[in-house]
Amino acid sequence: MKMLLTSAGIKNKSIHKALLELLGKPIAECHALCNSTASYTFPNGANMAWNFISGNEPQCPMVELGWKSVGVLEFSALPSLDKTVWLPQVEAADVILVNGGDPLYLSYWMRQSGFADLLPSLKAVYVGLSAGSMVMAPRIGAFFVGWKPPTGGDETLGVVDFAMFPHLEHEMLPHNTMVNAEKWAAGMKMPTYAVDDETAIKVVDGAVEVISEGKWKHFPTPSVADSTPPP
Repeated sequence: MKMLLTSAGIKNKSIHKALLELLGKPIAECHALCNSTASYTFPNGANMAWNFISGNEPQCPMVELGWKSVGVLEFSALPSLDKTVWLPQVEAADVILVNGGDPLYLSYWMRQSGFADLLPSLKAVYVGLSAGSMVMAPRIGAFFVGWKPPTGGDETLGVVDFAMFPHLEHEMLPHNTMVNAEKWAAGMKMPTYAVDDETAIKVVDGAVEVISEGKWKHFPTPSVADSTPPP
């Protein structure tokens, strides 16, 4: 499986180059499907979805990159449809573009729709933005829990073995500081990455590469000694 897990889309030349390497051909020759399920939990979620789907998010470039075609794949609609209706479109796509929002809500509908089951064999390149990237982790940590799934918890899809803290030091997100990222990482019990909006993580068949023109930090799995409080 090929993934490009971004904090804020295709923000710079390095991330753009990584995307082209994953696609193996020009963007203008690629068929895309986009999804904005994660955005609907926010008060302005409908506007967020429209801006993403219509390619009017210049601060988080994804849909507006010049794809040959773009279709909308809405995960929350798929459970009411026979898989034969939408699966061929997924199989024909070159890339799946998944917007940000709430990662637990996104994870829930990815599972309910059956799309999560397709991920290990997905031929299309998966490109996530914020929550669209975070959802691939085994869990997201209490710091990022907003919408709560029926079963509770903070578990997500577990496609990769690490977790992401996006939008590091973003001026509009005052809590996304390196100090808070370090506290979050200490409680995750897995490798983690704190990344700013100029950074993405490229994953090809499990091999991880950080692509960045900005700021990021890798936190290895905390040891038992690190996570045990002093007596």
